[in-house]
Amino acid sequence: MKKIVLTIAVSLSFMLRAMADEGMWLPMLLGKQVYKDMVAKGLKLTADQLYNINKASLKDAVILFGTGCTGEIVSAEGLIFTNHHCGYAAIASASTIEHNYLRDGFYAKSRAEEIQTTLSVQFLLRIEDVTAEVMDSLKGLSGAERLTRQSSVLASINTRLSDPSQNIETRISPIFKGNQFLAFVYQRYTDIRLVGAPPESVGKFGGDTDNWEWPRHTGDFSVFRVYAGANNKPAAFASTNVPLKPKWYLPVSIKPLKENEFAMTWGYPGSTNRYETSYGIRLAVDVNNPSLVKLRDLRLKYMFEEMKKDPAVKLQLASSYASIANYWKFYDGESKQLVKYDVFGQKKAAEDKFNAWAAQKPEYNRLFSEWSTAYSNWGKYAKHRVYINEGILGSPLIAFAASLQQVENAMVRSGSSAGSLKSALEAASAQRANFMKGENRVSDEQILAGVTRLFYQDIPKEQHPIGFFSNLKNKYGPLDDESTYKKMAAEIFSKTIIFDESKWTAFVANPDANLLQNDPAFAFASAFLTNYNSKYLPYFQDFTNKNAEYGRLYLKGIMEMDTVKAKMMYPDATLTMRVSYGVVKPYKPADAVSYDYVTTSKGLLEKYKAGDYEFDLPARQVELLKKKDFGQYADPIRKDLVIGFISTNDITGGNSGSPVINGNGELIGLAFDGNYEALSHKLAYDKDLNRTINVDIRYVLWCIDKLGGAQNIISELKIMK
Repeated sequence: MKKIVLTIAVSLSFMLRAMADEGMWLPMLLGKQVYKDMVAKGLKLTADQLYNINKASLKDAVILFGTGCTGEIVSAEGLIFTNHHCGYAAIASASTIEHNYLRDGFYAKSRAEEIQTTLSVQFLLRIEDVTAEVMDSLKGLSGAERLTRQSSVLASINTRLSDPSQNIETRISPIFKGNQFLAFVYQRYTDIRLVGAPPESVGKFGGDTDNWEWPRHTGDFSVFRVYAGANNKPAAFASTNVPLKPKWYLPVSIKPLKENEFAMTWGYPGSTNRYETSYGIRLAVDVNNPSLVKLRDLRLKYMFEEMKKDPAVKLQLASSYASIANYWKFYDGESKQLVKYDVFGQKKAAEDKFNAWAAQKPEYNRLFSEWSTAYSNWGKYAKHRVYINEGILGSPLIAFAASLQQVENAMVRSGSSAGSLKSALEAASAQRANFMKGENRVSDEQILAGVTRLFYQDIPKEQHPIGFFSNLKNKYGPLDDESTYKKMAAEIFSKTIIFDESKWTAFVANPDANLLQNDPAFAFASAFLTNYNSKYLPYFQDFTNKNAEYGRLYLKGIMEMDTVKAKMMYPDATLTMRVSYGVVKPYKPADAVSYDYVTTSKGLLEKYKAGDYEFDLPARQVELLKKKDFGQYADPIRKDLVIGFISTNDITGGNSGSPVINGNGELIGLAFDGNYEALSHKLAYDKDLNRTINVDIRYVLWCIDKLGGAQNIISELKIMK
């Protein structure tokens, strides 16, 4: 493969180190200053060993795992380590009541025991700068016209740089708010098998109580393997496939971990918005975040009540519950930290400085007045959007019913063919089958009643679907009475054809638009979505287009205004490979409070509560830890088994499962969380309090070896002592 020469006009000046350990750096742009700083902190690898497209390098060991996590290759046989919560759905899917791998854990003692999954992983092959080509096509365009043209251009380049016959996919990522465009070229492997996972009580130890908190004692890991076909190429699942021979894999260190030791994370951070405006901060704090937290709190409450009653329900709802709960707590913490550290004030001060500079510059001098108007026009409807997505569509039944609008369209739209209706019905039936597997009617009925009541209470009356709540009152009772909504939900659940197999089958055989439109679940979904889509969605689309355009201009202006600041800038996360680096370090979150940089089995046993939903542990683990049977994984300094550690690395969602790597390129842990005191990190990095929470690799190995008895997995690894 020929060497790609990157010619990134606006970014060559951004290679200097950001303040503190802030920065999610593009691996091919680790310029001399950044690389020198990494070496000064303890990196021993050469720049070519980190990233090279012509020969194997560390980046080849880091994979995009599933749709939004990171994993790493840790053996010459394609073994993958990632987080337990990243493999959670696959583990749950492989589980049954008789073989509950989610509850009890699982380790394949041979290749034949490894379990097929529907997961895929992607290896990054190279990154190409396509800025000039894209910008050439966008000359003279702005707003919605520019975005439409941009989408077309990116799709064309993606197609050109992809090769479906080799499972090679290209996705262009606009960075710096659309001032630069990079093409990321991946190769996807689809035969991924489950190799091992600890019991859920280990992998989720601490549950929601400890989520986003330090000190932490969670064994958040799982083990998979990537298989390949002939010539090490991607192939669909087949018994004849063999473990992938990777270009690079990470050795694993069980050496003692020291304070201020160099640590870097590689992975796929999903999204940040560090260049957000004060308007965006205010909207998040005042409207979006509290609305999301309130609605998710209600959904989690009813799900949890049913999960506690029945192990089968717990298994059924486990993956969905975990997903909802994770960012319920995140957005609550984000709002509190944004307010506590006056991020709004910081943004406003920066904008005032920009506006003073921009006053005499025609391209920018009206930017913020127009931006203010855009936020004002949309702000009055923003809560409505959250209440649709997180409330009305937070009911799984209503979310599925809403999807049936495609079937309705195929029946009533003029010009629709019999073939399109047949396809829509087949897709709906497949989707219904999947919905029914995950549906818990008891909790969902409670959710539907609850979110409908909140919509009535919290959304301005003039934004309500016309006639909906007056009809509700006439049929079921007073609108301030909780029982009114429970009666409504009970009738919807009892009368919809969606739960009735014979009625659904009859409808598919003889589709009737009137029958569908009068179905109570579909009618409910249609009332809210038609109201939103016809009246308020256009405002959101207009706002989205303007916000994107103004954001691009603002960042472009900042680059022109302040060349010193520009040198400390890095692009927001976009689910593309990034490197962050820092050190292992304790912190002081409050007056008279100091946190160590590691947790140990001593603290794990102190938290342990037999039979508790969040803090239980396997009896064998308790026995081994009390006997101090740590094997080769004991920390010689602490005289204990280290469970987790913290570092100053800059990460966000998507970095789950990211390898934490020492200066020698050895794996020392898996990143899995951030700390509560710095949950503003998507919008603002805190140089003093930001910490990444990692499961120590020695605890991972101990769980596999001593607790799980899977020495076959340990023997695959290159362990550095």
